[in-house]
Amino acid sequence: MNIDLLIHNASQILTLAGGPQPGHDLGNLEVVENGALAINDEKIIAVGPSPELSKKYKATQEIDAAGRVVMPGFVDPHTHLIWAGDRAAEFEMRLAGASYMEILNAGGGILSTVRLTRSASVDDLVAQARGRLNRMLSHGTTTAEVKTGYGLETETELRMMEAILRLDTENPVELIPTFLGAHAIPSEFSDDPVGYTDLICDEMLPSLVQWWEENATERSLPFVDVFCETGAFNLDQSRRILERAKELGFQLKIHADEFDGLGGTGLAVELGATSADHLVRTPKEDIKTLGASKTVAVSLPCTPFGLAESDYTPAKAILEAGGILALATDLNPGTAWCESMQFPIALACRYMHLTPSQAIAAATINAAAAVARADTVGSLEPEKQADVLIIDTPDYRHLGYRFGVNLISTVIKRGKIVFSRGGEEII
Repeated sequence: MNIDLLIHNASQILTLAGGPQPGHDLGNLEVVENGALAINDEKIIAVGPSPELSKKYKATQEIDAAGRVVMPGFVDPHTHLIWAGDRAAEFEMRLAGASYMEILNAGGGILSTVRLTRSASVDDLVAQARGRLNRMLSHGTTTAEVKTGYGLETETELRMMEAILRLDTENPVELIPTFLGAHAIPSEFSDDPVGYTDLICDEMLPSLVQWWEENATERSLPFVDVFCETGAFNLDQSRRILERAKELGFQLKIHADEFDGLGGTGLAVELGATSADHLVRTPKEDIKTLGASKTVAVSLPCTPFGLAESDYTPAKAILEAGGILALATDLNPGTAWCESMQFPIALACRYMHLTPSQAIAAATINAAAAVARADTVGSLEPEKQADVLIIDTPDYRHLGYRFGVNLISTVIKRGKIVFSRGGEEII
């Protein structure tokens, strides 16, 4: 049979077949030794031993993996890719002892980025994000969720959404948009958080539906997210926003329990949210509720690392409860300017006590579930999209074991080579 591409002589092919992995199932990589992968029309058509597939298929293009690991592309299910400027000065403030919330209350933090982003055009936002997105791709991310949230007003939030869709058309990385108008209380509403909540529910969300119908008719509606946290949106305000979003047909996400356990995780489960993210200080009863649900727990270990905090997502407790655990970078200008999914894997192994196989599954098939894409990406199975990485190591455990170096040799998106480290270029 003639096909487009055959990858063969892989030391290990990590297929991660079988769908999202809950609880103690996390880490089942379904490894094929001396494996091969057959690709045609942007999809995987077969996975198996190299001698068998090399005999069965005649390919227009062949890649000799030369004893290296082949695995699914990383899915990064929580990023803030689009912003203007930087917050290097605040990093120095934190080192001098200022807390995240102290910086926010002084008009810094998210609000600092809001001021710069509001003044940026769509072209500016795309230009500033392009390099970050290219670095994500070169480090193995083939699908990524991207949030708005640095506008905190209808016009700028929609400009950010336009920037996300434009980057999605020009870059190989598949972008999944999320509306995060409820990222923080803007300065003009500092004394009226209820008024800003009203604005989100009564103006922003309906305007987004109309804008989407005019500009992105071929796509399903984006996710809607809310930052349920002390100093941001309380539980009642978060409920109002998410219930209104659900009423309008949006899928849901939530930032919850980063600094305080306010009940956001339980709210996410109650409303059928696709994911609940951060989950550092999640109450035990909410972990139990989460474990009995299909809501994915997305851990962002780069964030406590970036804040020099000692507490991370209680991964073991979530797995004991039967929860579906995923990893993400939380790429953002304030706490986690990290474009590589390899780093949260390394952090999760050290500070969340995951094994490399568990962390890899959390960064691929479970991360795909966190953006409702587990049926198309996140594993190497027949009929799935051919999003593939070749890792410059013979053993998958080097992911997690090594850090501070890019182990990606080749990135394939929809069956096409889009990055090769030999040429050090995005194709």
